[in-house]
Amino acid sequence: MSAGTRSRPLAEAFATVAGWLDGQKGTPPATRADAIADRFGLDPFGRNLLLLGAWAALDPAAGERIAALHADPRRTVPSLGLALVALPGANWRALAADAPLRAFGLIRIDGGDGLGSAPFALAEALLLALLDAPSLTEELALQARRVDPPADLSPSRARLSEAIRLRVLGEPGMTLQLCGPDPLGKEQAAAAALIASKRPLYAIGAAMLPAAPLDLARLAQLWRRDLMLTDGLLFVDAARGDPGPLAQFAELLRLPMIVATPDPLLLGQAPTVRLDMPRMTAKEQIPVWRDRLGPWSKRLNGTIERLAGHFPVSPELADSVAAELAVLAPGRGRASKPKKGAPKLEDIAWDAARRFARPRMEDLARRIEGEAQWDDLVLPPNQKDVLKAIVAQVRNRATVYESWGFARRSGGRGLGVSVLFSGPSGAGKTLAGEILGAELGLDVYRIDLASMVSKWIGETEKNLRRVFDAAEDGSAILQFDEADALFGKRSEVSDSRDRHANIEVSYLLQRLEEYRGLSILTTNFRSNIDTAFLRRLRFIIDFDFPGMGERAEIWQRIFPKDTPKAGLDFARLAQLNLAGGSIRNVAMAAAFVAADRGEDVCMGHILAAARLEYEKSGRSLTSAELRGWAT
Repeated sequence: MSAGTRSRPLAEAFATVAGWLDGQKGTPPATRADAIADRFGLDPFGRNLLLLGAWAALDPAAGERIAALHADPRRTVPSLGLALVALPGANWRALAADAPLRAFGLIRIDGGDGLGSAPFALAEALLLALLDAPSLTEELALQARRVDPPADLSPSRARLSEAIRLRVLGEPGMTLQLCGPDPLGKEQAAAAALIASKRPLYAIGAAMLPAAPLDLARLAQLWRRDLMLTDGLLFVDAARGDPGPLAQFAELLRLPMIVATPDPLLLGQAPTVRLDMPRMTAKEQIPVWRDRLGPWSKRLNGTIERLAGHFPVSPELADSVAAELAVLAPGRGRASKPKKGAPKLEDIAWDAARRFARPRMEDLARRIEGEAQWDDLVLPPNQKDVLKAIVAQVRNRATVYESWGFARRSGGRGLGVSVLFSGPSGAGKTLAGEILGAELGLDVYRIDLASMVSKWIGETEKNLRRVFDAAEDGSAILQFDEADALFGKRSEVSDSRDRHANIEVSYLLQRLEEYRGLSILTTNFRSNIDTAFLRRLRFIIDFDFPGMGERAEIWQRIFPKDTPKAGLDFARLAQLNLAGGSIRNVAMAAAFVAADRGEDVCMGHILAAARLEYEKSGRSLTSAELRGWAT
């Protein structure tokens, strides 16, 4: 309602309304009905209709008077015909379906033999607004949440909140699209932006919007009415759901709203302003972590800086880590001492942060579970040195990029650590990714790049954007298999599809360079990758097919220490022309056979398992491979 409207209690106007029904003339005092009439563009008859409906709903004596005028004791609700006869300024045009009274759903017409005889009542939300108690109607209140302003905001959320506040005040007709990650942060930033104006913020999910056009139109009508009555703003989380109904809803609503979306959306003809969710630097995150972890921060021995360098903090994430520490931390009491073998405080905090930052990636890629260690990977020393260099760059990225200024010097470009693992299947590429994840304490997610490539223009980039945006929340290691799907050797551009393929490649290279984490591309054939792309990657490691010595070493390490073994000849086993992945398959199959027979794993079990492994690939064991075996 207009802040300048001086209104008197609604009850003071009821005497005038009753007089109208008796044929008297009179002008009611200014009430909230006048402010509402101005806001919705009602003529004087529309304003008077609101007063009649409010009198009928709120004054116990009104029902008897209305029934008498209808000459029917059962008809205690006013009809439109009565209003047309008794109210000043009466006109049929105000009752048209496209006139404000009905177009906004301000009145509810309950049937009757015709429009004139139909009883009417005020909408629930309208009646509450007339009583200066604005609220959503029950139907909307069941699907929406009123967002309470947060007690405080992280720096990135505070910057977004100020940008929202300026847009809401300066461009009130615009719909804001808040793009990027952190949907909860966007919601809280929006609520904080409305504090000064005391406007309520209501949040719904785009997935709740109906697809049927009539249902969507009805919902838009209800929201349009209730938002105008409450002076509220609608916040729509579009992270999930079909964007089609949302675009139609925005056009039907014809009011500003805030849309939180990972990617920019086309909202039909609705005028839109885009704001991006800013990310905090590691330096900005440190005080947020310290504040939220409270007394725990003093006991974390430098882990705060490590957390800030990898996990974009939000108050919710830091509070969750603090809650986990309160439950699991060893020696929680001052007099108590940690038990021997209890997890370290910093390990609890790190593991909690990793788990709480994980959910968005779970729907997009498969997390690789494993406990691989350096000793499990058989590689030449120089290749292991490259892997350790990768670990050093990921682990110390905040120090070098931010504290030492390399990010400013490079203009934010080339901050991602991108790696190519090339080599035959089973040569250890996936195992190397597992080891990097274990060494860094980060989750590894495996993505089939071929499955992300779409024939529809723009869909490949959208798929990749979702993965990278989600991965930023948890500093995940991204392992893209089948790199050939996008990075294959380019041919001459002959049509629009070729041009778009180059756009897809450029987009992926851009995100690889911008992603402040580790991205691994794998391929079975390095020769298939265009050399122009190879120059854009920071590291390249070739996983060659293992030689005899390396195969012997793999066989010695492949069996867990608890596996019972008998008479294994590792030199003989190394004769089998198998890569590491196939050796693992043979070892496991042999172990199952031995367990079923109640025996120790022996050469015979392995030979039988090897024959099956060879049959899978359509090969047969050669005489050289079987030399010296007791067959």
